[in-house]
Formats: sequence, structure tokens, C-alpha cells
Amino acid sequence: MKDQFKGISIATEKHEVVKDYYGKALQNTQDLKTDACCTETQVPQYIKDALAEVHDEVSARYYGCGLVVPEQLEGMRILDLGSGSGRDCYVLSRLVGENGYVVGVDMTPEQLAIANKYVDYHTEKYGYRQPNVEFKQGYIERLDELDLADNRFDIIISNCVINLSPDKEAVLREAYRVLKPGGEVYFSDVYADRRVPKELVSHPVLYGECLSGALYWNDFMRLAKSLGFLDPRLVEDRLLKIDNEEIRALLGKIRCFSATYRLFKLPNLETASENYGQSVIYKGTLPHHERFKLDKQYLFAKNEAFPVCGNTYRMLHDTRFAPHFEFMGSWDTHYGLFKEAETPFDEKQNDSETTYGCC
Repeated sequence: MKDQFKGISIATEKHEVVKDYYGKALQNTQDLKTDACCTETQVPQYIKDALAEVHDEVSARYYGCGLVVPEQLEGMRILDLGSGSGRDCYVLSRLVGENGYVVGVDMTPEQLAIANKYVDYHTEKYGYRQPNVEFKQGYIERLDELDLADNRFDIIISNCVINLSPDKEAVLREAYRVLKPGGEVYFSDVYADRRVPKELVSHPVLYGECLSGALYWNDFMRLAKSLGFLDPRLVEDRLLKIDNEEIRALLGKIRCFSATYRLFKLPNLETASENYGQSVIYKGTLPHHERFKLDKQYLFAKNEAFPVCGNTYRMLHDTRFAPHFEFMGSWDTHYGLFKEAETPFDEKQNDSETTYGCC
């Protein structure tokens, strides 16, 4: 029992550190000490257009680390874990349309005050008859306390927040619960190339900057699979550029990465890429996507037959992407392993001199 209360105490302490850092210490994106909470400036035009419609005060308090706008959003019901000032929620509110719906969850009162302040502003800006976005104050580890029912959402996003949670297992478990079958968690976060020492995890600035709470990527893969997300797919990743000398000295040889993953709620997925001789053809009908990038391994060009493993076949056939593909082959014959999967965090790519900024 004593250990149980100790765990609760540590979790509460971490929550308070994050609330203080994002609610009081940071006033805008320029207050950040690293680029961990920044996004690549190269974004598609349709997303730039949606970003341009977000109120300036909302955008100024944005601290995300990746681009968390998946494809095929019209009419979708979306949950944003750690929605902050609401920037991503308002972008998604625009993209899901009046028939879609977006729920943002955050624990920081100061951030939620800004998000709620502009609900009516964006509803009028988009020409909607009523709001299609709402914000709930609470903890992403305890979605059950927010009256979020099982199998409720088509998509869950999160932007550089799960690393800040003291109980990442609970976050992913709750995400799996509220996600519809065939739905996906599409999220960006920070990962480390080794396990971060406990003494660094307790450092408030390192933790608040989304660095010392980062999971070792292999631990993340094991955790996700154990909770039902059987085949995590890496979409994008980049090595974080740490310019702050004090922070760089504290991290030592630890390298941190911003990465975007897809986690599908598909219980029939296998633990490896198996070959059944199947192929798909992308019709080119996803809005704004002449080509469709499922992950770092699969980039589908329009009207070209593309061999896929069994898991990839299911990720396309048993999800919202199905109408946009033609499917060939069956499950009658197994040919062994499809091919080796992409290794997370490609060294050649991440050692480049590419620079990034906040958008």
C-alpha cells in the first residue's frame, strides 16, 4: 500500500511540474529553451490555410513537436490528448467539417482558458451553425473520469504531450479503450535513443522541455504492442537540435528524436510483416494527397500496384482508407516474412543539417 501511495505522489508531482511550466513559466513559443516542441515549417498548403484562420493568441501558446494532421478527416470524431491552447483542435475543427467533432483534453487551466475563449470566434470564422469542438479539463491518463465512452473516436491525436505523462501505459490503455475498432492514434512525441536516468527525469526544465520524460523508443514499441497496438508504424522522425549548452551538458550522450507514429486498433494484426502475396492500388482520391504516405516504408503513388504485407493490407482495408484503394489477393497462401521493417530513426537522415522552426 505504501508503494501505491508513493506512485500517486510522484504522478501528482509530475502533473504539477507540467502545469506550472506550461501554465506559468511559458507565455509563448519563444520561451522554449530547445526545439523539442517545434514543428517543421514545411507543411501542406491546405494545412497552412487552416492554421492561418486560428486566432493569434491560440497559436502563440502552441508547444507541439510534430505535424499531427492525418488524412481523410471529413466527418471524423477526433480526440486531442493534451490539447493545450487548442491550436490543433481548431485546425482539425476546420478540416473535419461541420459534421465532424473534436474534443480536446488538457489539465492546465491557463491553457484551457485560452482555448475556451475562442470557441465562438472559430465557429463564426468557419461559418458553422454550432460549435464542433469542446474542451475538457482532466488527465489524459484518466479519460474514464471525463465521461468518454468506449469505442467513441475515429482518430486520436497528441502533439508532444505523452512524454510529459507520469503514466504512459495508462495513457495508451485509455486511448485504446475510447478508440473505435479500425481507428488510429496518430501522434507526435519525443523519444530517446536510450533509457533516461532517473535523476534527469526529476529535472523540472528537462522534463518541461519534453526531453527527460521521453521513452526509449524500444520500450515504447514493447508497451504499445502489449496494450493492443500490435504494429506501430513510424511516419516521420528527426533528431532534435539542442542549442542550449546547459541542457546539452545535462543530456550528455543521450540523443532525442521527435517522431510521429500511427497506432491502429486492429486486433487481427500480426506481430511481424507477413507475406500473403497481396497488393493494393491507391486511387488518388484522398483529399489533398496525390500520393499517400502510410509510414516511412509505404508511399503509395496513384494508380500503381504496390505489394504489401498482411498488416498493411488490413491497415488500408479495415479502416477509413478502404474506399481509396483497390485490393488484390487473399489470405490463402503464406509466403513467409514480407521484408525487414524500417528501422526507427534513420541515422543518415537524422544526421543532416536540416533546420526546423515553430509554425
